[in-house]
Amino acid sequence: MSDLENKNQDAPKKRPYNLREKKEKKAAYRSLIRPELADELYDKILNIVVVEKKYRDPNYSAKDLAKELKTNTRYLSAVVNSRFGMNYSCLLNEYRVKDALHLLTDKRYADKNVEEISAMVGFANRQSFYAAFYKNVGETPNGYRKKHASKK
Repeated sequence: MSDLENKNQDAPKKRPYNLREKKEKKAAYRSLIRPELADELYDKILNIVVVEKKYRDPNYSAKDLAKELKTNTRYLSAVVNSRFGMNYSCLLNEYRVKDALHLLTDKRYADKNVEEISAMVGFANRQSFYAAFYKNVGETPNGYRKKHASKK
């Protein structure tokens, strides 16, 4: 085996879209959250983000949500992390991707390109859409659409 082949075997496999491995973090603040209040906020977060579809607004920040919930961003962040197991932007992106999955396979949106669907579900740019989509689904939006179009 050549030196180049050895180097390639030893090098860590490059992940697409600069995705990093998920690391479990031990955060001291999680124990400071009152469970009753966290449960109440969890329900309100779901209502605002999912039911009201605020995730579709690319400018809807954690600060906006905290203001709407009459709390601060630190506490909101702690609740999102402890109850959803992810940070605020990952939470929004998860719902955006779920919405995109539906739109990419819906015949009514067949004339929309991937960038248009990306904007419809709340992504600010193409790169963040592709990265979030690949992270959640394991393939590109175009690949997903083609695979599901051939099944129908």
